[in-house]
Amino acid sequence: PGSPYQPAVEALESHPEKKFYNVSKLGGAKYGSVPCLTPDTLPYSIRVLFESSVRNCDGFLVKETDAMNILDWKTKQNHVEVPFCPARVVLQDFTGIPAMVDFAAMREAVRNAGGDPVKVNPACPTDLTVDHSLQIDFSKCAIQNAPNPGGGEQKLPAKLSPMKAQPRKLPPCRGHSGCRGSCSTGESGRSSGPFSAQIENTPILCPFHLQPVPEPETVLKNQEMEFGRNRERLQFFKWSSKVFENISIIPPETGTAHQVNLEYLSRVVFDVKDFLHPDSVVGTDSHTTMVNGLGILGWGVGGIETEAVMLGMPVTLTLPEVVGCELTGTVSPFATSIDIVLSITKHLRQADVAGKFVEFFGSGVSQLSVADRTTIANMCPEYGAILSFFPVDNVTLKHLKHAGFDKAKLEVTEAYLKTVKLFRNDESSSREPEYSQVVQVSLSSIIPYVSGPKRSQDRVAVNNMKSDFQACLNEKSGVKGFQIAAEKQNDIVPVQYEGNEYKLSHGCVVIAAVISCTNNCNPSVMLAAGLLAKKAVEAGLVVKPYIRTSLSPGSGMVTHYLSSSGVLPYLSKLGFEVVGYGCSTCVGNTAPLPEAIRNAIKQGDIIACGVLSGTKNFEGRLCDCVRANYLASPPLVVAYAIAGTVRIDFDTEPLGTGFNGKSIYLRDIWPTRQELHTVEEECVISSMFKELKEKMEKGNKRWNLLEAPESTLFPWDLKSTYIRCPSFFDKLAKEPVSPQAVENAHVLLYLGDSVTTDHISPAGSIARSSAAAKYLTSKGLTPREFNSYGARRGNDAVMTRGTFANIKLLNKFIGKPAPKTIHFPSGQTLDVFEAAELYQKEGIPVIILAGKKYGLGSSRDWAAKGPFLLGVKAVLAESYEKVHRSQLIGIGIAPLQFRPGENPSTLGLTGREQFSILFPPELSPRMTLDIKTSTGKVFSVIALFENNMEITLYKNGGSLNFVARRFL
Repeated sequence: PGSPYQPAVEALESHPEKKFYNVSKLGGAKYGSVPCLTPDTLPYSIRVLFESSVRNCDGFLVKETDAMNILDWKTKQNHVEVPFCPARVVLQDFTGIPAMVDFAAMREAVRNAGGDPVKVNPACPTDLTVDHSLQIDFSKCAIQNAPNPGGGEQKLPAKLSPMKAQPRKLPPCRGHSGCRGSCSTGESGRSSGPFSAQIENTPILCPFHLQPVPEPETVLKNQEMEFGRNRERLQFFKWSSKVFENISIIPPETGTAHQVNLEYLSRVVFDVKDFLHPDSVVGTDSHTTMVNGLGILGWGVGGIETEAVMLGMPVTLTLPEVVGCELTGTVSPFATSIDIVLSITKHLRQADVAGKFVEFFGSGVSQLSVADRTTIANMCPEYGAILSFFPVDNVTLKHLKHAGFDKAKLEVTEAYLKTVKLFRNDESSSREPEYSQVVQVSLSSIIPYVSGPKRSQDRVAVNNMKSDFQACLNEKSGVKGFQIAAEKQNDIVPVQYEGNEYKLSHGCVVIAAVISCTNNCNPSVMLAAGLLAKKAVEAGLVVKPYIRTSLSPGSGMVTHYLSSSGVLPYLSKLGFEVVGYGCSTCVGNTAPLPEAIRNAIKQGDIIACGVLSGTKNFEGRLCDCVRANYLASPPLVVAYAIAGTVRIDFDTEPLGTGFNGKSIYLRDIWPTRQELHTVEEECVISSMFKELKEKMEKGNKRWNLLEAPESTLFPWDLKSTYIRCPSFFDKLAKEPVSPQAVENAHVLLYLGDSVTTDHISPAGSIARSSAAAKYLTSKGLTPREFNSYGARRGNDAVMTRGTFANIKLLNKFIGKPAPKTIHFPSGQTLDVFEAAELYQKEGIPVIILAGKKYGLGSSRDWAAKGPFLLGVKAVLAESYEKVHRSQLIGIGIAPLQFRPGENPSTLGLTGREQFSILFPPELSPRMTLDIKTSTGKVFSVIALFENNMEITLYKNGGSLNFVARRFL
């Protein structure tokens, strides 16, 4: 309502009850009076920014000129700042606790100022996932290495803390007297059917017979500790979920923030009272960018920016360049998802996309599954992009269907996105957007590799494997060579094993281990191994019995989806049986090779091989008689096991002979990407989403039984060391006062260049000698009970004492790294907090002097909140990290900058002077201010307010007070 673009609102043709802003109505090919790109040529990600600016245009927070600047993206990129109002916010608990404490405190302040506290609610839909509070107090490895063939009692390793495990007998699972695992009778208390176990924790199944077992003791005890240690915080979160509108709390034990965001919270298209608009998100979790793989614009921001969005304010960004990544060609049949993701990541890292949007287009995009896309989007930190955007297409819609979107929702989503031209058409005739630059990646050039035979960094293309191994035989002994005489390179050693004769030669495979740890945990590569095994068995192929085969999943979830997809029996048929969960083959925990095989290898000086899908392949690591070891994808491990040798050209040589004497080639049994995507979506994705939805709806027993108040105002416990009402609103009045002069301020800290948010903001554990530790000790806590700064972010007393408490802080007053400073009136060297506290008692304002790039590093709300509560009125630096500068304004601290070529040294400042800063009644962007020192020196600085909005926030004492006054 009130938007100048109201005439652009229309009804969706297929669903007339649904309304939306159709930006194509704003002047046809020219929107307004700005000659620019047509809607068809704007990058899809910029179209989302544009729609948001049109829908939220109010003439103050978002102006018509902002919308026009976004529309004129081609000429305005990198030159203007634009506001963006995301559709929702995602928080994790470490950053969520201070935000919700601020809202609780705002309710109190609004009530005290005569307003209605019930009106204080987040303006933007906010989801807070409690996923960062779990600590590992208890740990044990229930299943390790090869199973106990003799049965009987198995000794469990002692728990790390605080109890010692007692040996106990591990009974067999139901109906399997020969079970070799840690199964037990009794009910698990979980729902039945595939994927009924928890997603984040190891599913409760016997790894050998897939029978339910009780929940592991370690999981239960860690969860009990989590609820006990964090009870105050959890009760506060539960109170928040009861009293605030527009806030949803996802309790512990549900999943991590990025998983829940991707699998449950994503709407793709928002439908608010029959008004449609694109889904978009900002979040404080580093994995927020994953959602771009679903066609949802989103990226990570700091706590203060997130809180501002919750308060109804936009985030500001420089209109970015958009790099188009064109995917062409056809993926090699033998290339796995891991090959594709890593190859694209490598190309983007080389293309210099730092600080830019990346958007994917081209005929090859449709070959990537949603899992591939979200993985690429999640790897933005690897190549420096703000985000990597995959517009919604048919692949996305198919995924959403399996993710639980009902038919009606899907129909509206598709119709809306196509109408507003946010749907990517697979047809080659469709017009592609224009980009700042285009990076081309040919999927055809992505080929599978293995690594070896001695070092993981030595990559070998699979199609060159035979010739490369031959070269290794010829080379001198070293990082790759084995120096085998030419006349001995074709030696064959016969060996009798289990009543049959076999022939060993150089390159023979004797160990084949499928392991799903680290980079091979992607469902598609494990499913590929299973489907290949299925086709091999059905074709009549076998693995020679002397090859030591094994299947060691990274978690029971892998076993789960291999079982639900029906491929586990086929892997077992080829000898790849589940041996347990834990590090095994790659750390050398392989059962010894049969004695006959070992003797034959040593007798003939055979270069035998191991092939595994792990991470380590150093010479002799797997077995002292296995000198060549290769890292390969899980399906290639199975393929080489069937072939029995690495001296094979898969293109021209068969793996073996199948039924009826037919030669079977790798291409005959390798699963297609379409087969993989189908199984992944129908067997894995649908079950995972169903399980997560059930967990979200039912909650968990501990959370459901947790008691919390229901009062409008939070009943602050004065004894609490976790939750405290902060003092941000202590001086809240209905009308803001004019900026006050800073008179005779002392310098709290004199810092150099590249001071990071790690130096400023509390993080990690609380040092026993710190000011925060002294405070907690005074409250009767022992060091064991201190917890971390992250856990105590809801207590401003702890966080303020932790500000500038980094032992690496280099204050020029001290001359060496230490969290200390000088209190000049007394001459004492004190902790930074203690000095700031004295200055405040004496009524003396303080400022900070700094060099270049003040505030570098990850965005942290307490990097601004902490200095504010220490009494810092202004920071005077040579330059700032952009985000931190805006955070200082957002909390009410003036960011001042020396003029070009000037700094404390050139101006002859020691930092021991007192400084007076006069602010005129009316401020303007980037205006010049005069500073006078106690020595009589006068110099000019630039007030780094970039626009009128920032000036308004500063006049109000920051964004929190600005919004609080709106509630009044």
